[in-house]
Amino acid sequence: MDPTSAPVSPAELYELLGIIGGVLVSGLFGWLLVRRARASRQRMIDAVGEAPAPRLRGREPTTPEPEPEAEEPEAEPEAAPERPRAAHKPAARPREEEEEAKEKPARAPEAERPPAQVIPFPAPAPARKGAALAPGLARTRSGFIARLGEVFAGKKQIDPSVVDEIEKVLLTADIGVRTSQKLLEEIRSSLSRRELGDPDAVWAFLRRRATEMLSLPAAPVDFGSARPFVLLIIGVNGSGKTTTIGKLASRLAAEGKKVLLAAGDTFRAAAVEQLDVWATRSSTTLVRGKEGADPSSVIFDGVKRAATEGFDVAIADTAGRLHTKTDLMQELQKVRRVVAKASPGAPHETWLVIDSTSGQNAIAQAQIFTEAMAVSGIVLTKLDGTAKGGVILGIADQLKIPVRYIGVGEKVEDLRPFDPDEFVDALFEPPEHSNQGAAS
Repeated sequence: MDPTSAPVSPAELYELLGIIGGVLVSGLFGWLLVRRARASRQRMIDAVGEAPAPRLRGREPTTPEPEPEAEEPEAEPEAAPERPRAAHKPAARPREEEEEAKEKPARAPEAERPPAQVIPFPAPAPARKGAALAPGLARTRSGFIARLGEVFAGKKQIDPSVVDEIEKVLLTADIGVRTSQKLLEEIRSSLSRRELGDPDAVWAFLRRRATEMLSLPAAPVDFGSARPFVLLIIGVNGSGKTTTIGKLASRLAAEGKKVLLAAGDTFRAAAVEQLDVWATRSSTTLVRGKEGADPSSVIFDGVKRAATEGFDVAIADTAGRLHTKTDLMQELQKVRRVVAKASPGAPHETWLVIDSTSGQNAIAQAQIFTEAMAVSGIVLTKLDGTAKGGVILGIADQLKIPVRYIGVGEKVEDLRPFDPDEFVDALFEPPEHSNQGAAS
């Protein structure tokens, strides 16, 4: 049976018609979309006035400039004979462009701009010398310094009643009675002689005298003047003696010095353990003895080892409390003699650590220690936690011992070398009496 003569079933016929119809519909939709896209593009070109010039059939334009657009081109223009490029002239501007150029106003030539002026960046105002120290002395400032500021507040002139108020503040401050009376006598003599009536002048006088009291004639500490440089630390228990040793050892070790610590406070086990922690933290060497051992023997071994092994600095801790005051002073004198035997000329410095929170009692402690030991420097601790820091003026004025370091916080860097100018700058600030007085 011939397959071509087989009848076409209705299903096959419908399928064939469906295919043909789909092709036609798809082509129609495609043609409509293309036509719509072209019309849209033509509208965009017409809107901006950039219709392309008609292309010439069968040849390329002889010049790169676009040919002028004709409104209704009926026939192709005749081709002009080709000219040499050197004699070529640009084509005429289209009519639309000429009209548009006429409508636009003539543009004035731009004037030459002056060169940009370089404005220097404003230099920051110089910081006060005591700005870094001021936060640690905030509580000290709230003591007699703030009370003096209240006396001067709103005053345009100094009268006898104000002098009496200043006397009350100084006598009740922690700078000591002797130092307070000295300042009062100097204020009265200055006022009577110069007839000073300006609070600013009185404030400046107090500030200047405080700087003079703290600026004692003492050479700076040179830890390289001897090897080993032996430093003896004394003071009562609780004054911050061991912590001061640890912080100082950390500072010296950070400067590249080889430091040895001698734990001579054998009567207090916690002191030895605390010093051991500091030695580990600062990578320094610790020499310790058994609990209750003779402090002098432990310090002797430490200084001897420092001399033998080439240490740069040896710092010795000492006891701060024995049964009686006499026993403590005798023990410290014994330590001093033993250190001199271990290293000739030692100790090179003996520093007394004083807790500033003890106020005027610190002056009494300093007097007792200086009677028994040749104290060469003072370390005043815990200034950040008390309003009694003014005691430093009484100690420096009465004992004439320079302050070497002050403690204004818990960190190692908070043990700061003492600078009288920086300290006074942070402690004293002119009271805000001028503006208040002007307002009243």
